[in-house]
Amino acid sequence: MKENIFKNRLDKKAMPDIIAQALKEAVFNGELKGGEQLKQEEIAGFFNVSLTPVREALRRLEAQGLVKISPNKGAFVTKLSADEGREIFEIRILLEKGAIEFAIENLTQEDIQKAGNILERMETEKKGRELSRLNWEFHDTLYRACKRPMLLEMIYNLHINVERYMRLYLLDMKYHPTSQKEHYELLRACSEKNAKKAARVLEKHMKNASDTLVEFLRESQ
Repeated sequence: MKENIFKNRLDKKAMPDIIAQALKEAVFNGELKGGEQLKQEEIAGFFNVSLTPVREALRRLEAQGLVKISPNKGAFVTKLSADEGREIFEIRILLEKGAIEFAIENLTQEDIQKAGNILERMETEKKGRELSRLNWEFHDTLYRACKRPMLLEMIYNLHINVERYMRLYLLDMKYHPTSQKEHYELLRACSEKNAKKAARVLEKHMKNASDTLVEFLRESQ
């Protein structure tokens, strides 16, 4: 009896995460488009829950820039403009260069090896979802050593904001070889403990991604 009570409490606590993850994946896959309204009652009915966990899930997605909640209009999937996409990358470059510079002295051989293994897996991966996950895992493996949780959270939220578009970038074979080349350059600089070189390579890598994203957003407007 007690086990069931505790399980029910855990299930209720986990529901906002479950709902947020499902909605996030729908946005990333293009099932939910930018500007589309998210009707709370429909979502609650689909998951067979009250409105409370739905509202909490939407607030979490709003913090990550995927949803905009208007008091009188409801919740909508955000749609990035080209200028917003560029600004996000400009902020990311500043934050991620800082993270790699803080992290580089703390990186262990195990960290370098793990990051290298991730790149090897990316060589043959063809699915956008998995490529995106591995791309983030590679960068996160290097950034984690900076030991600054608030900085890492800001970087992650900005990463999530553009991931739906970057899946297309990572899948495009014209850009994948260049992206991988830059990844290996970054890893080499980190293994050499060369913070200035790592920051320089990272900035070039992210500017290339930014230019591609901005071009895509302009064409789709």
